[in-house]
Amino acid sequence: MAGRGRPAGPTGPVLTRGLALLGAFGPARPAMTLSQLARHAGMPLSTAHRLLGELVEWGALERDASGCYRIGLRLWELGALAPRGQGLRERALPFLEDLSQITRENVQLAVREGTEVVFVERIGGSGAVPVLTRVGGRFALTATGVGLVLLAHAPVEVQEDVLGGRIERFTERTVTDAEQLRRMLADVRTNGFAISDRQVTMDALSVAAPIQDDRGQVVAAVSLVVRHGTASPHSLSPLVRTSARAIGRALGEGYRPG
Repeated sequence: MAGRGRPAGPTGPVLTRGLALLGAFGPARPAMTLSQLARHAGMPLSTAHRLLGELVEWGALERDASGCYRIGLRLWELGALAPRGQGLRERALPFLEDLSQITRENVQLAVREGTEVVFVERIGGSGAVPVLTRVGGRFALTATGVGLVLLAHAPVEVQEDVLGGRIERFTERTVTDAEQLRRMLADVRTNGFAISDRQVTMDALSVAAPIQDDRGQVVAAVSLVVRHGTASPHSLSPLVRTSARAIGRALGEGYRPG
């Protein structure tokens, strides 16, 4: 007899399979058919069909007129309750907007989740350089300005995990040498800001600074992303650091990242 909540067979617990279906969605796959979802989740069509019906009924997924499944509003409602997302965003937004208005450049707010960056907010400047990031999207810690800040202040075991693994290259300027990255992270801790110069795209430069809570813990990072060659990173760093300190003060005693 299978254990409670664990059906017989090799497909695993119901919850695990439901999460596998949800996890199949992504920026490149915002809508999928039943067969596509079953294939990406690695489960039989009949199992996927039954679980998808339950997810649609609950509101986690929606099915459009063409029969494709999409993420439902119920998940968005729950995601908005995440303290490291919505709570942080609400307190930081006035300062992000000020920074955007002053510079007319891209402003980003991000947190670390495991060994990746998760972008909590992004404000696009008028005529600013295009960026690859999106709200809710994930990126490598080693390439972006906010990622370098968050990695520099991450626990040692996280740093070793990232630097000891494969470091993804995005452009010819991307730093993939672990020892060079260690030196860069040390500079971030010393200087109080990070510079990512054409590491993600060849036309963009990012300057980022850490956001600390009232206990002095780095809980997030803020950055300006500008077109390469339009501004000196050292002229941008005071603006970014000032915004980071203001956000840190706004977090106050009541904010805890969880």
